[in-house]
Amino acid sequence: MGLSSFFKNLFGSTKESVTELANNAESTFEQAKEAAAPYIEKAEAFAEETIEKVKEVSEPIIDQAADYAEKAKDTVSEYADKAAKAVNDAVDSVKEKTASLATETPETITETVVDESEKSVAEAEEIADDAVEKA
Repeated sequence: MGLSSFFKNLFGSTKESVTELANNAESTFEQAKEAAAPYIEKAEAFAEETIEKVKEVSEPIIDQAADYAEKAKDTVSEYADKAAKAVNDAVDSVKEKTASLATETPETITETVVDESEKSVAEAEEIADDAVEKA
């Protein structure tokens, strides 16, 4: 009996100690929560004030950025129109030059081929004449 009463007392007192610690922890947590409440409220108020100040300070900067963006947009669109026109002119010029080269090339080749064949026929006749004379 002595042993079982020992374990009952040991575990019984442990259970009571754990319950007491849990109650103390809960009480301490509630006290810390109550003590921190004013600081949390101050931090929230400070954050709200800071956000408002940032909004006030940044508003003119945002307006200036919007104006600058609008000016940049106008400038870019002006140059974009000019660039598009220049590109179109360049494309048209290339097309014209390519078309004229395409039509000129066959004539050049034809003339070259005709010229070479005429020389070959004349040279062949000369060689034939020389061969007849030597024979």
